[in-house]
Amino acid sequence: MKKIVFLLIVISVTNCNSQDNKKIVNTSIDKEQQEKIIEKYVYNCADTYSMFSLEYQACLDAGLKKDSTIAYLWQQKAMPYFKARKYEVGMEFIDKAVKYDPKAYLDYRAFIKCIFAKTYRSAIKDFEICLKNYGNRYVMDHTYKFHIALSYLQLNEFEKAEKIFAEDIENQAENNWAHHLDLFYYGISKYEQQKWEGAITEFDKALEIYPKFSDVQYYKSIALSRLGKFEKAKNLYEKARENAKAGYTINEDNAIYETYPCQITWQWHF
Repeated sequence: MKKIVFLLIVISVTNCNSQDNKKIVNTSIDKEQQEKIIEKYVYNCADTYSMFSLEYQACLDAGLKKDSTIAYLWQQKAMPYFKARKYEVGMEFIDKAVKYDPKAYLDYRAFIKCIFAKTYRSAIKDFEICLKNYGNRYVMDHTYKFHIALSYLQLNEFEKAEKIFAEDIENQAENNWAHHLDLFYYGISKYEQQKWEGAITEFDKALEIYPKFSDVQYYKSIALSRLGKFEKAKNLYEKARENAKAGYTINEDNAIYETYPCQITWQWHF
């Protein structure tokens, strides 16, 4: 009798394991098949509509019904909501993308948190994981450390921001290159600590790369006035206003959707 019971248990466990294995096999679609799904439901469907339309989302949903583990489909669902400033809705979808492909989308989510959603502490956590796992790579034309420093700047932790900007720019300098936005924000980290001369030094470096950068000129004019150089400050402020009217401001691709940190809303100054 004991032998019969034992055999029944073994058979039952074996059957359960077989069912689990079948589920894994049936829901696992190879990369080639996933590419076909992406081509059909993104390139030949979603991309034929406005990204803000119901039809766009319907195409992606149809693709996800075929395979809900395709991270790219989740990222494509999230993107229009971020651009429409519906951050919480978009974050639900980008979380799914990170779940299925963290190497591809964790830094993207961190970028969204930093520039779009402005949840800086959460952005820092994501970027620190990226740093640990992948090194100081780039996302949206800037390093992970740049975004971490920018997040600290927005949290009023100016000394931390200054230190990280300095290290990151020094590393870039080894390749004889530094982005004008890096130099601008490095200057701002000094500016916020009333290190006027140090701020002006970095602002001048940014202006060497982007001479009509109105936001830099604005902050530099204030730093000059704090040093008692009122005539220079006034002249530079007027140049900043003219350059702002001509559109010389932060020129990042996503600046059309979001106001960047420290970007001047000039309508209040005209």
